Amino acid sequence: MPETYIIDALQVASDWLKSVLDAPSSRAVLFGVPIGGHLFLEGLLLVVILFLLSQKSYKPPKRPLTNKEIDELCNEWVPESLIPPIPDDIKCDTPVLEGAAGPHAVVDGREVVNFTSANYLGLLGHEKLLDSCTKAVEKYGVGSCGPRGFYGTIDVHLDCEAKIAKFLRTPDSILYSYGLSTMFSAIPAFCKKGDVIVVDEGVHWGIQNGLQLSRSTIIYFKHNDMESLRATLEKVTQENKRTKNLRRYIVVEAVYQNSGQVAPLDEIIMLKEKYLFRVLLDESNSLGVLGNSGRGLTEFYKVPVEKIDIITADMGRALATEGGFCTGSNRVIEHQRLSSSGYVFSASLPPYLASAAITAFDVLEENPELISKLKENIALLWKGLICIKGLEITSHPQSPIVFLKLKKSTGSFKSDLQILEDIADRALKEDSVFVAISKQSTLDKCKLPVGIRLYASAAHSEPDIIKACESLKRIAITLKLET
Repeated sequence: MPETYIIDALQVASDWLKSVLDAPSSRAVLFGVPIGGHLFLEGLLLVVILFLLSQKSYKPPKRPLTNKEIDELCNEWVPESLIPPIPDDIKCDTPVLEGAAGPHAVVDGREVVNFTSANYLGLLGHEKLLDSCTKAVEKYGVGSCGPRGFYGTIDVHLDCEAKIAKFLRTPDSILYSYGLSTMFSAIPAFCKKGDVIVVDEGVHWGIQNGLQLSRSTIIYFKHNDMESLRATLEKVTQENKRTKNLRRYIVVEAVYQNSGQVAPLDEIIMLKEKYLFRVLLDESNSLGVLGNSGRGLTEFYKVPVEKIDIITADMGRALATEGGFCTGSNRVIEHQRLSSSGYVFSASLPPYLASAAITAFDVLEENPELISKLKENIALLWKGLICIKGLEITSHPQSPIVFLKLKKSTGSFKSDLQILEDIADRALKEDSVFVAISKQSTLDKCKLPVGIRLYASAAHSEPDIIKACESLKRIAITLKLET
């Protein structure tokens, strides 16, 4: 029995300790062998260890707790918080819309001129889209009640995919039920652990999350800097010369949501072909905007669409509906039908939204003047804001996102953000002009400077734009921003 061995060991240790105490000199004898002082300490430590081993690890209470004591202990117990406390500097009082987010909207009970909605073509609330949705709801209901592969595919989904492919002049396309889930799903469907993705540091959070889910090696290059991209591709190529089967991608946005800049697609294609990379292009903010017919960045730069391996887009912007899509070759699309999580596991896009998307493409094709009107409004915004005191426009002249940032930063992200929020708050309260701040969540890894973001729309009138420009100019002057 283990207890017997412990008792015997304690007895031996006790006899040895007694011999130490009875010894006339500083040396003791253990089993007839003389030992020194250091061995004495080691032996004493052994006795302590054996004593501790012989003790029970848990001593039950002498008596069971009463119900009253149990209740008191439960009342005193405070569970650890599930999340850390929210700092005051990131708390916000979100404005509440009371109706459609058109060029004019009702915010907290007041009618305002709205520059926060990516309603680029002014199709939100369009009569043809509403009629299309009404008919689809009467025929299909409001939901699909299943993923595409499990009885969630409806004829209107196939019609919408065919319409997208025809409009963008690609072989095939695939629908997703939510705009952000397109990037969440398409990127991990092709990019796996061990692959290399070279990505612009200014991409929006949806792309960032898709990159993280892919578990690939992520390498960022400077925002919209083609020299930085070239150097990065050169370095990756040199480091992976011996890896023959390595898959390599470049991920960019056509119009960057975090800066309003336009990606130089012609240069990107040249670098792609030189270093043998694939390109994934997000056209969320360029579809229906860039190009003579709104076909996006490929039309804008007159680049053949087949040179882009994967194109994704969010339909919740220029098309004024919801959902997203990916378009490209037949192999690219068919692969996603089997391996893309957002397609395989999520309920498919509600039929009335797919119907609205089809109608939105029809309206765009029938009314090219919408694009011309949008470009005029963008130019008018530029003209009104180009000389604003203390602020500068950093976006592309044809971008529907007009981005203003401080000419001279305070050196503190929080201070810059506070100044811009003051401008936006005063514009809303004093002039009923609703503009957005490019405030980023704690999950967003984008490090670009914060700014004021104005979404131009073909539905804005000239007085709307003049009012916004004059309001921002007046407030900037009163704040005495540094130049």
